[in-house]
Amino acid sequence: MPLMNAKKTRSLDKKTQILRAARSVVMDGGFRELQMNAVAAAAGVAVGTIYRYFSSRAELCAAIVSTTSQREVDVLSGIAVAEGAPSQKVRDAVRTFAARAMRGRRLAYGLIFEPIDPEVENTRLHYRRAIARVFETIIREGIAAGEFRALDVEVAGACLVGAFMEGLVGSLAPDTGGEQSREDEIAGAIAELCLAAVALPGNRYLISESAEVGGV
Repeated sequence: MPLMNAKKTRSLDKKTQILRAARSVVMDGGFRELQMNAVAAAAGVAVGTIYRYFSSRAELCAAIVSTTSQREVDVLSGIAVAEGAPSQKVRDAVRTFAARAMRGRRLAYGLIFEPIDPEVENTRLHYRRAIARVFETIIREGIAAGEFRALDVEVAGACLVGAFMEGLVGSLAPDTGGEQSREDEIAGAIAELCLAAVALPGNRYLISESAEVGGV
């Protein structure tokens, strides 16, 4: 049994090594650069070794989308279940997602926008829906607390996700050069717009912290 466990551990380590190398390739050049020979070179393994763990390029792409997206879902879920007002949770969740995306622009663009293998789209859609469900939880809480308007939470969650992801296109697209010097400003602006989309008029959280500091 210990020998079997050791073999399993080595196998998992090798798979993790390949995934990390593949992720680094995408971070440098996007999914279009994700070729098996490039991943093999980055991982320091033979191309045939990759096929022992991933039967195709599409399966490897899907694994990158899955593992990376799940981290984002986990981060947002942590914000959703934390103490605090639902309005602030919307602001914090959107701002956090946007800021993390802009810190890893090339990878984020690949995960959200870049044309990718059709069979990988289901994985991308699965995690987009998972993120929407996190926002549904916050929106439902906000309605109950009297901070948000009475909304169809499923529609509202999907709309918020569409809004903040689309709002990042200009900052993440490789041909725009990005907006590195305005990361905080852009993340904050997207967060404020998303909160305004669901908040009741007169919601005190509609006045951003930065506006309060400025005396508005």
